[in-house]
Amino acid sequence: MTAIPLHTGLSHLADRYDGFILDLWGVVHDGIAPYPGVPECLKTLRAQGKRVCLLSNAPRRVDAAADRLTEMGLTPDHYDALLTSGEATHDALREPPDAWHAALGPKLLHIGPDRDAGVYLDLPGRIKVDRPEDADFVLNTGIVDFSESLADYEPILAACAALNLPMVCANPDLVVHVGPQLVICAGELARRYEELGGDVRQHGKPYPGVYARCFDLLGGIARQRILAVGDSLRTDMAGANAAGIDGLLITGGIHREELGVADPLADLPDLDRLADIAAQAGLTISGAMNRLGW
Repeated sequence: MTAIPLHTGLSHLADRYDGFILDLWGVVHDGIAPYPGVPECLKTLRAQGKRVCLLSNAPRRVDAAADRLTEMGLTPDHYDALLTSGEATHDALREPPDAWHAALGPKLLHIGPDRDAGVYLDLPGRIKVDRPEDADFVLNTGIVDFSESLADYEPILAACAALNLPMVCANPDLVVHVGPQLVICAGELARRYEELGGDVRQHGKPYPGVYARCFDLLGGIARQRILAVGDSLRTDMAGANAAGIDGLLITGGIHREELGVADPLADLPDLDRLADIAAQAGLTISGAMNRLGW
């Protein structure tokens, strides 16, 4: 089994790549603030002529995501482009990419917080309803409160499944860290909905559409000169593999416990364990790093 190299900073890798596709939550920030050293890392990459595209499974439009980054102190001079799964979802609802999306009726039941309403508010012909029996489909952007669990959503998911409502999921992530707290995402609701027999389509990583758009946003850089950095095997690394680009796993993210990284600043990941997990999932990982930094 080929060993996965562990790096302490992107300075060891920068000469190999001209473009970087960076996950946000778990890599750039923890939902509250940027990780130490990340703003400086981003500015250093751009100062060296590298192009940086931030790719997030956030279930909100790009403008809203950019505003939130600015609140954290990450302004547009830290990156070249930004794309979200919420933007990809909005586009698919506005201009259906296939027969499945084209067949969706106008009335949607939104499962998720009001802050994600931008995904559908300005869509012509789409009408928000409040009851499953009035809906044509479900738009799932995740839980409303970070303290909620999957059990809190079982009744609404079961009711929608009983009506055979198709579901559009605007965030394929299963979980995310908000500070130290592990919180479920829309992808976990979608996973359960499929268990109940529901028909689901998801937008964001690891699906190819968002990577094709990132390649355009990066200005046509050759794929062998692009590195994707993320903390999820299921979305970030699988997406990178499918898109034909290298993937660097941040081991201090959602896999920290299974890789033995209680403190990303002090603990080295179990690279043998990582290699086993990657092999079982059929994934190739180009390298690992505890935290994003230069």
